[in-house]
Amino acid sequence: MNEISIDKGTLYIVATPIGNLGDISARALEVLAQVDIIACEDTRHTQKLLSAFAIKNKTLSMHDHNERQRQDYIATLLQEGKSIALVSDAGTPLISDPGFHLVRHCRSLGLCVSPIPGACAAISALSVAGLPTDRFSFEGFLPAKSGARQSTLLALAEEPRTMVFYDAPRRAIDTVNDIVTTLGGNRYVVIARELTKTFETVHSDNAENLHAWLEKDPNQLKGEMVLIIEGYQADPDEISAEVINTLKLLLGEMKPKKACAIAAEIHGVKKNALYDIALSFKK
Repeated sequence: MNEISIDKGTLYIVATPIGNLGDISARALEVLAQVDIIACEDTRHTQKLLSAFAIKNKTLSMHDHNERQRQDYIATLLQEGKSIALVSDAGTPLISDPGFHLVRHCRSLGLCVSPIPGACAAISALSVAGLPTDRFSFEGFLPAKSGARQSTLLALAEEPRTMVFYDAPRRAIDTVNDIVTTLGGNRYVVIARELTKTFETVHSDNAENLHAWLEKDPNQLKGEMVLIIEGYQADPDEISAEVINTLKLLLGEMKPKKACAIAAEIHGVKKNALYDIALSFKK
């Protein structure tokens, strides 16, 4: 491979494989080999990756619990002309992983921050989910406790975009049960587990059937998991609360037939769909 040049005083955000080591880019390997220091979430985990590619370089731990303390030190090294790579345990750093505070701090000081693109579990799962990808919402990790998880899902009940979550497979049965409770058993859900690894599984079905499938196969409750939920699809025949409120006001001033015609024209709905509602109010 052609050796690339490493810029002094630059923080490189380097994506690493989410499973299959063959997914690392040639550019990522060059950067990891040539920077002065590699800042990593878990030095022991990253050392396995480096050893696999015979890379011998200095590592520095930087995780959720020490990021604020490390950011000044790392920024000082960059100002001195050192080059540093930031990696997470797997995938693209900062995507539900540490690094946000460091990157923001470095940018505020006018330091160069450069991405080295590569694997990302959320995007990889989305690419094979068979759900709309023109607009999607990445929601990170779902809460561990059922109450908080249901609150999160309820807040997204009418989100029209495809929703991507991270979750622990050991909670998958409880999570899908909460989806049935909050979003309904017919909501389409995709589970992508152990992507790029030996036991890679991508399974899709409505939430109710998916729950039954998980209960039958305990092997699906292991490893790493991405959960993708279809966005809310409004029923074209559903009458909204706004239309009903308009109809109520009109019924106080005129006969049902005329009230339905006017409400239908205002909101662009079929007047026949409003007539039964109007009669029920009159009763």
